[in-house]
Amino acid sequence: MTRQILIVDDEVDFIELVKFRLADLKCDFLVANDGVQALSQARQFKPDLILLDILLPDLDGLSVCEILKRQPSTRKIPVIFMSALSSQVTKRTTAMQVEDFFTKPLDLDRLESRVRSLLPQAADPSSSQAAPGPK
Repeated sequence: MTRQILIVDDEVDFIELVKFRLADLKCDFLVANDGVQALSQARQFKPDLILLDILLPDLDGLSVCEILKRQPSTRKIPVIFMSALSSQVTKRTTAMQVEDFFTKPLDLDRLESRVRSLLPQAADPSSSQAAPGPK
């Protein structure tokens, strides 16, 4: 089963940059350009991870996260916020049980490392090594 990452941002170039940087992870990328699309994609596909901007059209990322964390079917999906907003927002995000907060411009090396740590390893074909059997 292929892992999925939902990238939510209203800047298409930014989404393409993140997808390019994370391409080695061999994941499928879902994309949403606003909060309403993000909720729809998360509910329909239940991705393995959500990279979520805060400043979005229609419904901001904080509201999207609050809604997802209240619903049993989506509450366990890890969320990483990515925003140009200052770290003042991190106080509110801490209460939402998000996994991390990255300030734009992103440290792409750090983002990739954090994404790797959060993705389920069982679904990664490159990590599937035969377990030693009984002798």
